[in-house]
Amino acid sequence: MTEKRKGARSIKDIPESILTQLNRGETESVNLTEWLAVDQKLLLENFLLQHNRKEYIKPILKAVDRLKKQTVNTVNEAIGVGILNESLKNRDEDFLSVVSAHTSDLVRCWGTYMVGRNEALTISEKLEKIQAFASDSHFGVREICWMAVRPGIAENLEESLTILSCWTNHENEYIRRFASESTRPRGVWCAHIEKLKKNPGLGLVILEPMKSDPSRYVQDSVGNWLNDASKSQPEFVIEICDEWLRESLVKETKYIVKKALRTIQKNK
Repeated sequence: MTEKRKGARSIKDIPESILTQLNRGETESVNLTEWLAVDQKLLLENFLLQHNRKEYIKPILKAVDRLKKQTVNTVNEAIGVGILNESLKNRDEDFLSVVSAHTSDLVRCWGTYMVGRNEALTISEKLEKIQAFASDSHFGVREICWMAVRPGIAENLEESLTILSCWTNHENEYIRRFASESTRPRGVWCAHIEKLKKNPGLGLVILEPMKSDPSRYVQDSVGNWLNDASKSQPEFVIEICDEWLRESLVKETKYIVKKALRTIQKNK
C-alpha cells in the first residue's frame, strides 16, 4: 500500500517501476520528490485514454504547450482548466466525479481546478464542492485546492469569510486549516488579497475560533496568516497577539503568536 512505501530523496533514485505507476495514475506520490517527478502530460494521456476521452488530449496539451513558463503548478492548472473546458464543451457533467475519486493525487489536483475555475458555480457552490478536496489525505491535493479556489474567494471575500468561518469548528483539521490557508493576505505561490492586506481585521471571523487550535497543522497556518498581515499592518498583529495571550495563555496560542510575530521581531 502507498502509505507503507518510502519515497526516494532524489528523482534519479525513484525506481522505474514506481515512476511508471505514477505516470499511469496507478499510485499516489508519497513525497515531494515523487510529486515533482510525475510527467503530467504523459499522465494526462494515460488517464484520458483509460476513460475513453481521447478527443480531450490534443486541445489540453496545446494549452499546456502555450504556457510561457512550465512548472508543476502552471502545468497542473492548465490541465485542470483544460479538462474543465472540454467537459463543459461536451456536456460531460459526470467527469468531475471520476477525476475527484481517482487514485492519482495529481489527477485529483486537476479536479480542484474543475471546481475552482468553473464560472458557472457561485462561490458558495465552489466552496461546498472543494471541501472534499480540502480534506484529502494527500498533501498535494490539499495545497492545490486552496490555490484553485482562491481567486473566487478574493472576488467574493465577505461571503467567503462568512462561509469559511463555519469551517473553523469542523472536526477535520484539514478543513479547519483550509479556512485560514486559503485566505492568507499574501500566501505562497499566489496573488495577494489586497483587501486583507489593508484590513486584516476582516479575517478575525476565521482566526479567532482557531487561536488555540490543538492541531499543529492549523496553528502553523494561523500563525502564517498573521505573519502575512504583519508585513502591511504590524500594529494590528501586535494588538491581536497581545489580546490572545491575555485571553488564552496556553501553549497552542503561544506557538501561534510566536509564529505570527517572527517578521516583526526580526525587523526590530
